[in-house]
Amino acid sequence: MSLYQHAREGNVDRLRDALGSDSTAVRKRAVELLGELADGDDQATIDGLLRAATSDEDAAVRGAAVDALDEIGQEALEQLLSELTGGSGSEAEWVTARKFARALEADRAELRIAAANALARLDEPSALPAIVGALSDPDPRVRLRACHACGTFADPRAIPGLIERLDDEPRVRRAAANALGAVGTDRALDPLIDLLEDPDESLRRIAAGALGNASNPKPVEPLARALGDESAIVRNAAVYSVIELLSNVPTEHSHTVRDRVVSELKAADDETVVEPLVEILTEGKQSRQRRNAAWILGRVADPGSEPAVEALAAALDDDDSQTSQFAATSLTNLGGPIVEDRLLDRLGTEHPDDVRAKAVFVLGQVGGQETLNRLEDLTDDESSAVRKRVFSAVSKLRAGGV
Repeated sequence: MSLYQHAREGNVDRLRDALGSDSTAVRKRAVELLGELADGDDQATIDGLLRAATSDEDAAVRGAAVDALDEIGQEALEQLLSELTGGSGSEAEWVTARKFARALEADRAELRIAAANALARLDEPSALPAIVGALSDPDPRVRLRACHACGTFADPRAIPGLIERLDDEPRVRRAAANALGAVGTDRALDPLIDLLEDPDESLRRIAAGALGNASNPKPVEPLARALGDESAIVRNAAVYSVIELLSNVPTEHSHTVRDRVVSELKAADDETVVEPLVEILTEGKQSRQRRNAAWILGRVADPGSEPAVEALAAALDDDDSQTSQFAATSLTNLGGPIVEDRLLDRLGTEHPDDVRAKAVFVLGQVGGQETLNRLEDLTDDESSAVRKRVFSAVSKLRAGGV
């Protein structure tokens, strides 16, 4: 039976037996699965992982065992550190952090790995200088964990060291990019712009996802270029970040950014842009993002795009008044038969009066003869808001020659 099957059945005993295998790959996989399955009360498994972390002949197995102890919990990881450093486990956090920081200078790489993981969990500010120093550790496994820890601290003081790690081996580069994204200042995000053209898809995705946190318009054009990336996950991350940029940039930059966003998005492939915008509008949890998605859709979508029109029509009933207003404006901008059909469907009394009134308003801008006929039947509608919009819309349609 395979290790995977043992893991599926929760057979921890058989996985522990595999720690004594002659195969390095088997021992490493057993360690990883034990980290996923065991909990802090399973001392037999913790003991097995402690032995693997301290005495296995293979460095990759030792490092994986440290990570497995970390995954089980802080107490399991501290058992390893206490065993290697003599800690009592009862000190104040800053005392423990100081001891773990000293462990970052230990000769054994596994101890340094464990210390970096533990300090990330403690999140004790006094340990940051030691973590930053570990970014230049000679062992890439330690540098990787130090990058993760810096991402947890999200402290700007780590920026220079993290930027240096962008030239490291692939896993470390990705961890450094993620950490810079977590710091999130413009100084931290600036180096990520160049990563949008990196051969590593994961790095491009990380960069595209993080740059939406910028507070200036500099990333707009690079993100727009990323909309043509060969990877769908990169393209999707770029659209989300463009929307986030609109939500985050200071007011003095807002108009400039909006103009550049619309210009760049209109030049991109329609489907690439519309699909994530529709997803943001229909499933997004933040009002600012939904507002911006509604606003942009009316300026970059094709009038024949049914997903865009459907999403905007549904947004007329959005709880956020600005989102519903932007949706109405965007539907007016798009116009066309599909918009007319979808809005005519929203004239029935099963819809809220404010939605019907917004639909009438837009129809007054984009409708044809069928719209005029339908609106004339609503001149005696029970809703005063609807009647008011109907009179105005009918007058516009007649004046326009419908």
